[in-house]
Amino acid sequence: MTTDPKWLKAARAKLGTKEAAGSKNSATILGWAKRLGTKVLGVIYNADSVPWCGVFVAYCLQEDGVEPVALAVRATSWSTWGQALRAERLAPGAVLVFERPGGGHVGFYVGEDAAAYHVVGGNQGDAVTIARVAKARCIARRWPSGRPVIGKPVQLSARKPISTNEA
Repeated sequence: MTTDPKWLKAARAKLGTKEAAGSKNSATILGWAKRLGTKVLGVIYNADSVPWCGVFVAYCLQEDGVEPVALAVRATSWSTWGQALRAERLAPGAVLVFERPGGGHVGFYVGEDAAAYHVVGGNQGDAVTIARVAKARCIARRWPSGRPVIGKPVQLSARKPISTNEA
């Protein structure tokens, strides 16, 4: 979309990026982690079998010069990053943080239906995809500090099943 922030355009451009099968690692995903470094990620990241949704979000934001959260690899650390958005003020590119068994998940808002947010994110089925994630699991809606919120909520149809675990 022409009004999408640059970081969301960067995220959409990565749709289809996948983890490597078995014990191998995706050079692309490990490259994102290497460019972000341990200062941003909070850990030495060396295997795409480790959840990488936070790596994806941080990398896309940095492509637009937006400073990611410290400990970006930990999805729930994004719940205090930037500024809070009310659900009725969401716009494409908002960072959404979700609860899930065994941890959290983070991705970018692209739209919603009555039951779920449509999220472009990494590590969704071991790839960068757009998934439907239940609104009830959302624990934070965030926007980069100092950046104007552009856009408004986008209503989409519910064509795919709701994701139950993004790990």
